Amino acid sequence: MKKRYTNMDDVQNKKSFNDMMRWMKERRSKIKDLTVQIPQSPTKQIKELMENKSRTSFTWIGHSAFLIQMNGVNILTDPVWAKRMGVQKRLTAPGIPLEDMPEIDIVVISHGHYDHLDFPTLKKLKGNPFYFIPIGLGASFCKKGFQRVKEMNWWESTEFMGLTLHFVPAQHWTRRTLSDINTSHWGGWIFQNEHETHYFVGDTGYFRGFMEVGSRFDIDTVLMPIGAYEPEWFMAVSHISPEDSVKAYLELKAKRFIPMHYGAYRLADDTGPEALERLLKAWEVSEMPSEQLRVMLIGETIFDS
Repeated sequence: MKKRYTNMDDVQNKKSFNDMMRWMKERRSKIKDLTVQIPQSPTKQIKELMENKSRTSFTWIGHSAFLIQMNGVNILTDPVWAKRMGVQKRLTAPGIPLEDMPEIDIVVISHGHYDHLDFPTLKKLKGNPFYFIPIGLGASFCKKGFQRVKEMNWWESTEFMGLTLHFVPAQHWTRRTLSDINTSHWGGWIFQNEHETHYFVGDTGYFRGFMEVGSRFDIDTVLMPIGAYEPEWFMAVSHISPEDSVKAYLELKAKRFIPMHYGAYRLADDTGPEALERLLKAWEVSEMPSEQLRVMLIGETIFDS
């Protein structure tokens, strides 16, 4: 019998048929403006990314996909260049075309949902990346022909190419087929060198794990999800709201907040601009320093000194 993974405190994400019908009925009654989307950066620093061998950088590809450069190592988080997600067309193009990406050294996967794990994208990546994945996903990678793979469980750490990677908890769930619900785990990834620590949260609802992560690590940058939260009675267990993302950031005691997981796919009833507007309002209400919030354009790159 396959192992089934669970959340902290055994928090469940079970939805009934009636819950699904209620959500579908609510969705039909809502009118959303999908003509306004998250904009692309007018300048793409592809040449600089190709040549960068020392500076830390963050490039938002879109949704939960980032190119992170540390110590001359190219890291990709949840790389998905898919043009569709189920029956839905992608709303915003990836910030950098796949063929223009540099060679990748490390890929981290937060969990197995299709908007975070897209095997056709992985097959097209340049280089010979090593894949760090949640425990339980190894068999799927093996069947697809990937051999440079390491499964990790919550709170496990590993050294690779001069970096330390930690797999930390999230509150979510996963499924790729009718029978494999929660047969692999889910979580976030922390990247460390001697001087800095960055946290890719993955996909999560608000949970006490943020306080525990914040107590264990001195975090510089948080890549935090803010979208796919509506309707909140249905989504809150697994998708954090913009307001709760600010609360989580405060508990992490981090130095910089970069929002993600909004604007690329319509996974719930909120839109990218709505998620961002609520985040900006929550930030103002919390009286947080404006310089700690760094909203990125799609395809934009931040170079740290």
